[in-house]
Amino acid sequence: MPTRKKYIFITFFASWLLLFFFGGDQIRRLTFLSRKKAKGLKSWPHWMDRSLLKSFADPEELQSYGGHHKQSPKARRESRMNIYKNSRCRMETCFDFYRCEKYGFKVFVYPLEREDPVSESYLKIITSIEESRYYTSNPEEACLFILNIDTLDRDHLSVQYVHNINDKIQGFPLWNDGRNHLIFNLYSGTWPNYTEDLGFDIGQAILAKASFYVENFRPSFDISIPLFSKEHSQKGGERGWLYQNSVPPKKKYMLAFKGKRYLTGIGSDTRNALHHIHNGKDIISLTTCKHGKDWEKHKDTRCDKDNWAYEKFDYQELLHNSTFCIIPRGRRLGSFRFLEALQAACIPVLLSNGWELPFSEVIDWSKSAIVGDERLLLQIPSTVRCIHSDKILAFQQQTQFLWEAYFSSVEKIVQTTLEIIKDRVFQRESRSKFLWNTLPGGLLALPEYSTHLSDFPFYHLHPSSKFTALIRAVSPIISLSQPILKLIQAVARSQHCAQILVLWSCEKPPPPSGKWPQTAVPLTVIHGRRKVSDRFFPYSAIRTDAVLSLDEHTSLSTSEVDFAFVVWRSFPDRIVGFPMRSHFWDSNQHQWGYTSKWTNEFSMVLTAAAFYHRYYHSLFTSHLPAHLRSLVDQLANCEDILMNFLVSAATKLPPIKVTQKKQHKEATPQQSAAGSSGNLHFSQRQDCINQFAAWFDYMPLVHSQLRLDPVLFKDQVSVLRKKYRHLEKP
Repeated sequence: MPTRKKYIFITFFASWLLLFFFGGDQIRRLTFLSRKKAKGLKSWPHWMDRSLLKSFADPEELQSYGGHHKQSPKARRESRMNIYKNSRCRMETCFDFYRCEKYGFKVFVYPLEREDPVSESYLKIITSIEESRYYTSNPEEACLFILNIDTLDRDHLSVQYVHNINDKIQGFPLWNDGRNHLIFNLYSGTWPNYTEDLGFDIGQAILAKASFYVENFRPSFDISIPLFSKEHSQKGGERGWLYQNSVPPKKKYMLAFKGKRYLTGIGSDTRNALHHIHNGKDIISLTTCKHGKDWEKHKDTRCDKDNWAYEKFDYQELLHNSTFCIIPRGRRLGSFRFLEALQAACIPVLLSNGWELPFSEVIDWSKSAIVGDERLLLQIPSTVRCIHSDKILAFQQQTQFLWEAYFSSVEKIVQTTLEIIKDRVFQRESRSKFLWNTLPGGLLALPEYSTHLSDFPFYHLHPSSKFTALIRAVSPIISLSQPILKLIQAVARSQHCAQILVLWSCEKPPPPSGKWPQTAVPLTVIHGRRKVSDRFFPYSAIRTDAVLSLDEHTSLSTSEVDFAFVVWRSFPDRIVGFPMRSHFWDSNQHQWGYTSKWTNEFSMVLTAAAFYHRYYHSLFTSHLPAHLRSLVDQLANCEDILMNFLVSAATKLPPIKVTQKKQHKEATPQQSAAGSSGNLHFSQRQDCINQFAAWFDYMPLVHSQLRLDPVLFKDQVSVLRKKYRHLEKP
């Protein structure tokens, strides 16, 4: 009997060993999943494109292999507890929504004090907030608070490290354990471990941090931001390198990397292996040992050869001529080259396991980046070679959209951070993920206006079949032969006209209703405040998507109105109209110039006679800063130029010019004692262009040579074949 038990035990033990060695992977995976479910760990980020990673490791494995894999599980848990004492914070538990209900989404910045050192980058962040439409100088109105203490660099070896933050913030009466506070951070921890410890207790504050590790990231509470350099533009920023709708030629290199090779420490595993995929032909993977003061102490046999090859290639040239760019982790999870690749339309191939990608809450990175695995570097070349050219172009175009919409300036990074928090606070007015990931992006698709795609001009879903004419009147009506009355009659006869609104901006009262022309469409008089910006106010009386903006002295025929509206329906996101103007760079004066000369090229269509979508009224009033609107009101000029700046900045496209029988002349103020009003009017408009370009921090206007004429217009054919035959009449 003992012998029988002995054989049974040996058989059972041998079977267990066989099962462990040949089926262990599945057992371990099931064990990991059961533990994951028991612990309530979040799933792998939704932006993972699993179709591109079939040969890569399982996402569950990748999650367990993060940027801190060198630490033991116990050390990771202790580190995490030290970093975030409120690790379970969510908006519902650690944010006071009541503060936002009365005054809306307002942001207060603690006043800067002279003795507090502030880095250039943190000053850009504070400036971006103070220039935003959400800023308030009254803390009683604030929904969100920003510290005046520079928290960007929390590497205690850095000269910009601020000491004793805990003592300082505990003395703030508004601190309240960090509740409703937002803390920005770019660098955390230091050599040799580079943990995410900030060196002070953030309490219940929201953390907007670069190089965020997924295990420390609190979903729907913290925000992952990109790592940006101190040279990053305050606002505007450089344009992307791929022009919209252009089909780029095949680039010289399929895959490229040029950067430091860490000989020791965190990040060295990935970078030391990059030379294995270098073939010197379509894959260029170059590293250098020359970094740090004592790099020669750790020098190995590869260093001289690697350094020699490294010097042969220019980094910018590689960015320009590579389809895919490898983005390995640095000492921390993020790196500057991530934004550099986005701008260059070089599709990022990310090798930074455990990195919570920037703005992952709203951005679908599967459309613009390849998420790889640090441990499976050798599979990357075959993976990117399998991606079809159509998908490559779509990826490249998406990198350009993301760069220009959210990353090209510190202002856009800050605005995106604030808008994400605002969407959480006011969930009923939050943007869909489609709006965040489609031109022109979440920053220009204001949820206060609508959350429905069909209400915006950018998606061309259901263009309006009728229009509202908005005529600005600044002169009293004393004669039945005045141009405004003829204009009303011509517009009212249009088959597409739904209503006419007269914006009365004259000191004298408007005529009684019986003195206005009898029209087949409703005519309503709106009393303005005599400000030129009033013409772009989002009046509730405008019930159509299409707005025909007109000056009182404009002369148009019904056929001209009909044709322009038909054109607008094909381009509902653009300004479509008659009078054109242009800008140019004056190299002698080193400034932008303004011209009204008729040339083959134009960049503006004046709103004295133009169609556009009513959404731009909301964007003009809510998105633009108050001081720009005050400027045009003070000058009583340039509001039409500012609207062209706004629309071109949103669409990255020029306006559309349609033909007109008579050349439009700009209406100028009456003669003044100071001299010719025409000269003053022109010089003001030139000054406006330069002030607007300075605020945008780039020139958004786009030149075009396209003019649209009616079919068969002025052709020697039968009148019966002509749709707009009335245009030929004098």
